[in-house]
Amino acid sequence: MSAKSADGAADRPIKGALLLVLGEGLLAVMAAMIKHLSDTMPVEVIVFGRNLLGLTVLLPILVASGGIRDLRTGHLGLHFIRGFTGVSAMFCFFYTIAHIPLAEAVLVKMTVPFFLPLVAWLWLGDRISGHTWLAILIGFVGVGMILQADRGAVDPVMLVALAGAMIMSIAKVSIRRMAASEPPHRVVFYFSLFATLFSALLLLRVRQWPSAEEALWMLGIGAVAIGGQFAMTTAYQIARPGQVGVYNYSAVVWAALLGWVFWGETLVLTTVLGTLLIIGAGIWNLKTR
Repeated sequence: MSAKSADGAADRPIKGALLLVLGEGLLAVMAAMIKHLSDTMPVEVIVFGRNLLGLTVLLPILVASGGIRDLRTGHLGLHFIRGFTGVSAMFCFFYTIAHIPLAEAVLVKMTVPFFLPLVAWLWLGDRISGHTWLAILIGFVGVGMILQADRGAVDPVMLVALAGAMIMSIAKVSIRRMAASEPPHRVVFYFSLFATLFSALLLLRVRQWPSAEEALWMLGIGAVAIGGQFAMTTAYQIARPGQVGVYNYSAVVWAALLGWVFWGETLVLTTVLGTLLIIGAGIWNLKTR
């Protein structure tokens, strides 16, 4: 019989951890597929295809569940911000995947938790505890090592990755800003809608369209992404975030393995040390909450 958490939900941390590792593995596979596809296809097309497929899958689900009748909102501006920042962060992440080693791209994305408290502090007035400030400081020391900032020659692509993490934190805080009045299906719908519309605007500069084979790859990216999100959502439904959140960092291991197998990518010492600092700071901050 499953244990129960304080709110009465099922508490199965082992299954939750396994699902989270699986989910991160699937998202790492998605990133690898994006990296492969970006060799022949513009990032703008990949971003649009990802969002269009998500909206296409979502609409029948909303119709079947009756959620389509409950989409009226009084927070269209916040949904707009969520959609714009979300698709901007997605573009940064996809662009980064195409131009630097896979593990490094995924690792810089993992800095979102260090930006989140800063954005929530500035936007929502949330208090930041002393240990969280220290975790943020240690995390960004790790980022500096990965960027090799001490050498004065930072790869511009890494700055795009870092900007994507910062923008993603704004998107996540906007979700919290709407939490009191907007149910999850409404947040997901408006994000999918705005993300598809915004990414469609990027197509105005594109002159290359996917072949039949590339279209199948895009379908595969969408399918793997949906599977990964489903696994991760289920993980957090059956186990407390404080128990299993550390397993989010398995994304770096998956990405490093895929990058090594398919592209012969290896991590330099400064990246390894920076990785240890970021993961250590993230785990410490998570466990001391």
